[in-house]
Amino acid sequence: MARIVLIGGHGKVALRLERLLAERGDEVEAIIRNPEHAVDVSATGATPVVADIETLDVDGLADLFRGRDAIVWSAGAGGGDPARTWAVDRDAAIRSMTAAAQAGVSRYVMVSYFGSPDHSVPESNPFHAYAEAKAAADEHLATTTLDWTILGPSSLNLAPPTGMIDTGASESRTVSRADVAAVAAAVLQQPATIGRTIRFNTGRTPIAEALG
Repeated sequence: MARIVLIGGHGKVALRLERLLAERGDEVEAIIRNPEHAVDVSATGATPVVADIETLDVDGLADLFRGRDAIVWSAGAGGGDPARTWAVDRDAAIRSMTAAAQAGVSRYVMVSYFGSPDHSVPESNPFHAYAEAKAAADEHLATTTLDWTILGPSSLNLAPPTGMIDTGASESRTVSRADVAAVAAAVLQQPATIGRTIRFNTGRTPIAEALG
C-alpha cells in the first residue's frame, strides 16, 4: 500500500485515477479547491483535502505532502485566463516540486501533454500561456533530484478504457482519459519509468508492456 497525494483531485483524469488507486489498496488524498467537489472525490474511495494550491506557499504544500510516498500533479488552471495559467500550471507546479523535496517525498508524477515542452506557440495564440507554463514546469522537474516521471498523453477523449497504448508515435493523436489514469497508476508501481518522459496515444500494446 502506498500513500499518494493527487493534486487537482476533481479533474476527469484524476477522478478515474483515484478510483484505480483506491481499488488496489492505496491511500489516496485528493487535493481540491472547491469543497463542493468533496462528495465526488469521496465516491472514488479517495480522501478529499480542501486546499488552494494557487495560494499555498512551499511550506504549506510540504505540510500536505509530508509522510506520503508519492505525488501526482494532475491540476490545471483550465485555460482562458493567462495570468492564472501561469500561476497554476507553472508557478504552483514548481512550488509543489520544491515542497516535495522539502517534505522528503521523492516520487513525483507529472501529468502533462504530448507536445510539451513546446516553445513554438506564438504569443498571439490563446494556447501560448499554457504551452509555455507546462514547458517551464516540465523542464524544471527534469532538473530536480526527485524520482520524476512526466506523462505526455495526446488529445484526450471520454472513450472507454482499452488498456492499450502506443509510446513510440511521433505525432499526437488521441487517448482516453481512462487510459491516461491507468498509465499514471502503472508508473507509480514501475521504478523503470523514473527519469522518463512518456508520450503516448491509444495503441495496441498493453500498458505494462509499453511502459517496460
